[in-house]
Amino acid sequence: MYRNHRVAVVVPAYNESGFVGDVLRGMPDYVDLVIAVDDDSTDDTWAEILTTAAETEPTAETATAVARHPDAPATPLTERATVSDRVGRVLPVQHRENQGAGGAIKTGYMAAVERQVDLIVTVDGDGQMDLSIMTRFLDPLIDGGAGYAKGNRLLYREFREQMPRFRFVGNLTLTFLTKIASGYWRMMDPQNGYTAISRDALVAIDLDDLYEYYGYCNDLLVKLNVAGVRIADVPMPARYGEEQSSIKYGTYIRRVSLMLLWNFLWRINAEFRSGRTLPTLAGYYLGAGLTGASLPLLLWTALPLAGVGVPAPPSPVSGLLSAVLAVLLGGGLLVAAMTLDRARNRPLEVQPSP
Repeated sequence: MYRNHRVAVVVPAYNESGFVGDVLRGMPDYVDLVIAVDDDSTDDTWAEILTTAAETEPTAETATAVARHPDAPATPLTERATVSDRVGRVLPVQHRENQGAGGAIKTGYMAAVERQVDLIVTVDGDGQMDLSIMTRFLDPLIDGGAGYAKGNRLLYREFREQMPRFRFVGNLTLTFLTKIASGYWRMMDPQNGYTAISRDALVAIDLDDLYEYYGYCNDLLVKLNVAGVRIADVPMPARYGEEQSSIKYGTYIRRVSLMLLWNFLWRINAEFRSGRTLPTLAGYYLGAGLTGASLPLLLWTALPLAGVGVPAPPSPVSGLLSAVLAVLLGGGLLVAAMTLDRARNRPLEVQPSP
């Protein structure tokens, strides 16, 4: 228990034999329950979870922390995973089939909301997250009025310098796209899997609909924004060990970008139905429509003037000026919509104390 709050930690693990055991052993003493989710691994991950769990000692609060809350909503947890009896302070959970990183997190969340825990942390099973800084994620939920806290490896130069260049560029790209999609404009490093969330915030979203690919963390931010949940970015250094990532970044960025586009449309339309964002919605749609319609005209008029051998329009100069003005107007509407969106969502972001 941490500051009179029961704490559960979800540890997703897929083929993390040799790593996940150290993660379970390293849990701080105040953690009441560790939900270790084996995502149908093909190595000895499950055996390592069970063996390590037997080495752990339950805290005084664990007996009540693992009891299913009588008011907990029904979840399809048992349809997707086998939930074993608690061993020490570890609740071993095994997927019947591989469901991806987001699927393992979703399963852990389902198990957590059924139990009397107040705060749920997520850490990866590869040992690359510093468990000694976990309280930095818990404190904003207790003190700062936030419902969700996530790590940020991009805030300080000395932290982001430890990140490989290709990951840094990809992270910046997805940070910008997630800002637009989620409405959390001050947020950075949305791919960070070191997080903490309150039970109230978790039950405020449609947990069954949580994205199950690697972009689950981006999807969760969008859902939290629509639910009006305040978030906090927690500065932390990048940390990489011997474990190699299995993410194919080309596929990853493409799939997550498409998911974010859909989520963006869902968010602004959900907010429009609530009557809160008519000017923002109009700016986004008119700006995108005008820009999208004007770009082909801009190319059609600009290429002949540049000497490219394509048929020229009847009045290339006037057509070019019209296209440029239309693109500028569309871009201006998009910038105005983003500015309104940022101002409206600013109260939903808090900055924790260093």
